[in-house]
Amino acid sequence: MLSMFKKLFGGENGQLKDVLSQGAVVVDVRTAEEFSEGHVSGSVNIPLDQLQAKIQELKKDDKIVVCCRSGNRSGQAMHFLQAQGFTSVINGGSWQNVNAHLKK
Repeated sequence: MLSMFKKLFGGENGQLKDVLSQGAVVVDVRTAEEFSEGHVSGSVNIPLDQLQAKIQELKKDDKIVVCCRSGNRSGQAMHFLQAQGFTSVINGGSWQNVNAHLKK
């Protein structure tokens, strides 16, 4: 059960670190206002409610890390992208979690 929550809310930290070191695209699915208050440097802001309309901005073969405030919206984004054929998508959880893994 714990592993299910890790996958849903924050990914596997080893896997997260690996894909970030490989240059994964970080997609922050919070609102523009939330994003402006702080975000991972170099991340792309595509709010969850706009993801379907802006999906063409992402490449299906890229490694993608989605993040948000807590991991809930990024979990929804991960499942949506996977359903659209994206094969390498990780829920990074909060943007602070992703940021911390970039600095390790």
